Amino acid sequence: MSTVNIVNTKNESVGEIELNDAVFNREVKEYLLHEVVRMQRAAKRAGTACTKTRVEVRGGGRKPWRQKGTGRARAGTRTSPIWRGGGVTFGPKPRDYSFKVNKKVKKQAVSMALSARFQEGNLVVLDDFTMENIKTKDFVNTMKGLDIENGIIVSDTAGDNLLKSSRNVNGYKVISAEGLNVYDILLHKKIILVQPVIESLEKRLMA
Repeated sequence: MSTVNIVNTKNESVGEIELNDAVFNREVKEYLLHEVVRMQRAAKRAGTACTKTRVEVRGGGRKPWRQKGTGRARAGTRTSPIWRGGGVTFGPKPRDYSFKVNKKVKKQAVSMALSARFQEGNLVVLDDFTMENIKTKDFVNTMKGLDIENGIIVSDTAGDNLLKSSRNVNGYKVISAEGLNVYDILLHKKIILVQPVIESLEKRLMA
């Protein structure tokens, strides 16, 4: 078991907590993280790029000019890909870029991403994080007090005040334990866990 300090929003130590090594301090396999991030990014691709083939473009029908005697190259149709306004050869068509990764592998990857942040010393545990009012300035000041310039806050009890106070500040994201994923962890330099969420994460990733 590894231990980490628990701090409050004023960056004062208020205790320690033990973390399950199987979730927060395991061996990190970069190839596995890469595979899961690639899967997440592929799933976000719209796949709506579309071009017309020579069959779909307007035109065609009769031969542009007779086969011989004009001094010009032979041409059979105006929809030829080598003509301006003709069809596109091997152009993109709407498609689904997503692919699947096993659930077990996804859980392992999330654990490895958390472990990477813990081993770097970039995992912070807060005893509580609630805001009385919707005020971006207060949120920014709290982050400055914690010395966090870029981070993802994981909390199952984040109210609307915290969500709305943070949403216009670049470099920060508030997310639930259920929604935590490899891409978001790796995208942010630090991960801030509100203490009650640790138990939820361990249950989810050990199941």
